[in-house]
Amino acid sequence: MTTDRRYRKSVTAGGAERPLLWALGLLTVVSGIVDAVSYLGLGHVFTANMTGNVVLLGFAAAGAPGFSVAASLVSLGAFLIGAICAGRLARGLKSRRTLLLSALAIEGGLIAGASGVAWTAASVSSGWARYVVIVLLGFGMGVRNSIIRRLAVPDVTTTVLTMTLTGLAADSALAGGDNARFGRRAGAVAAMLCGAFGGAFVYLRHGAGLPLAVASLVVLGTGAAFATTRASRQLDEKT
Repeated sequence: MTTDRRYRKSVTAGGAERPLLWALGLLTVVSGIVDAVSYLGLGHVFTANMTGNVVLLGFAAAGAPGFSVAASLVSLGAFLIGAICAGRLARGLKSRRTLLLSALAIEGGLIAGASGVAWTAASVSSGWARYVVIVLLGFGMGVRNSIIRRLAVPDVTTTVLTMTLTGLAADSALAGGDNARFGRRAGAVAAMLCGAFGGAFVYLRHGAGLPLAVASLVVLGTGAAFATTRASRQLDEKT
């Protein structure tokens, strides 16, 4: 059995999956917060949802007002570089637990840095601060997505909901299905919605710094809490 297959099997064995699902759910909330701040505060750009970002790049390239080719490309580039770096890190670390916790520490630190820039800069909607925040958030999300991809937990990607929503519909009773993993799928959708609502609500009243600070605390707190569970240690157990 390959290392990655053993890893995917280990996260669903012996009750390890439930704490992991809670952790991934909280990260999904963070994705909603981050993209709310990015889209509303950084000038119509996403830093977590790269599917949406590619679409926005198309809008910008076509000359639609309010969209920026440069901002979209910077976000995509930072995300891809983050994913590359995380991929190299994954090939050098044998401990899956250490890999996941390291990714969360990196992401939390980068979001905290973005929050610091947002607090100190006059504006994050233009100028150098905009691009610094895009790079920090995009890189952090690239690191996270690269590692979450290796976990391979069905229907919980933490940033993209298209296939999750497809599963909800295609496996529903209306489609003749058995509603397999309904709770997990619905929970992922609800988590993203709550994060987007909360991020937008706080941003519109307090600016970008506070919601990003909250997002950073959630990521770091999730990592710290998950590290104390037996589920985190099971990530390295051979099955």
